[in-house]
Amino acid sequence: MILIENVTKRFGRATAVDHASLSVQAGESLALWGANGAGKTTLIRCALGLLDFKGTITIGGIDVRRRGKHARLLVGYVPQELGFYDDLGVAEAVGLFARLKGLGKVDPASSLARVGLARDGGKRIRELSGGMKQRLALAIALLGDPPVLVLDEVTASLDAVGRGEFVGLLKRLSGEGRTMLFASHRLEEVANLAARVARLERGRIVSVDPCRDFILREGESLAQGVVLRLMLAPALRERALDSLQRSGFLPKLNGVGVLVPVSPEHKAAPFRVLAEASITIDDFELVTAAQAAQLASHVETHA
Repeated sequence: MILIENVTKRFGRATAVDHASLSVQAGESLALWGANGAGKTTLIRCALGLLDFKGTITIGGIDVRRRGKHARLLVGYVPQELGFYDDLGVAEAVGLFARLKGLGKVDPASSLARVGLARDGGKRIRELSGGMKQRLALAIALLGDPPVLVLDEVTASLDAVGRGEFVGLLKRLSGEGRTMLFASHRLEEVANLAARVARLERGRIVSVDPCRDFILREGESLAQGVVLRLMLAPALRERALDSLQRSGFLPKLNGVGVLVPVSPEHKAAPFRVLAEASITIDDFELVTAAQAAQLASHVETHA
């Protein structure tokens, strides 16, 4: 359904995607995995025909460079950053995007019910929570019932409850035989949604594995590494979690700080991430994965 062949995208002297080749079969769900800057979003935008590139990409046999509008008719796209007009009504937004897609008149109530927003059509977009806005974006992406869904880090701004609900919704949709290509840095999302995982590093696809193999290897890698225990002021912990998650780490709150699994060669990376976010670390220590598990268990037991 999606065929990417020898695709390269440069921004000036910087190579964002480097000779990437990948195929996604009809009805398959494939995850793009990698740290920030690995090339996931750029590859997705190339696949949508939103960026010029070298190489070939087809969706349903349609060349996205030569016939981009026709190829995009097969795709429902949910970006990481949403750009709704907040004063627009929720049902009005569905109707507006249906017209922009050339679909004519649609039933907004039916589209909203599909994503769990049946009672929210009369609200203004500004009244919706972050998770509800993501559901609205998904409802709009599904207009016209496209056979392909493309999603770019769509749960990055949601809390744990919102992420769980949204992933459950996507899992149901993928079970309907729809092809899905999505970028993520959360193991639980990949485990729930993907059949295969393509790992990107510095714009290159370095491996494509069955999801089970990827999860097992990733878990073993974390277990063999070490864990940073970062002590932070309470007001900074949620921001720290968000910054670290956006950079591809899997942090967890623990007592007076945050536990961050790291590989031995990347122990300093979380410090750089938090420094760039202007988050002060009061103290830190290195512990083994087993010690970190005991710390987490102790906190959960006494919570």
